[in-house]
Amino acid sequence: MAYDEGLSQRIRELLENESGVDEKRMFGGLAFMVHGNMSVGVTHSDLMVRVGPDDYDAALAEPHTRPMDFTGKPLRGFVYVDARGYESDEGLEKWVARGVHYALSLPPK
Repeated sequence: MAYDEGLSQRIRELLENESGVDEKRMFGGLAFMVHGNMSVGVTHSDLMVRVGPDDYDAALAEPHTRPMDFTGKPLRGFVYVDARGYESDEGLEKWVARGVHYALSLPPK
């Protein structure tokens, strides 16, 4: 599995005070789980963000995003953010918070 270890470390630092965070290899990269629910992750140099079905279209309307389609079919509720969308600390914080917010809206697993 190839994923950007530097990006993974930046996410770890943002999540260090969040309870219930685990890391799991999935989607060909590394996912960060919050109470058992995937929130964000890294595959290659892309940030994966679970925004949920209700926020999906709004997330895709943002710059530097595209559907998460690693299987060839878009996975509704998940988006990829390319490096330009998370290069600043503020950009990464925004996307990580969005993924964590959605994960926390789900029942713990």
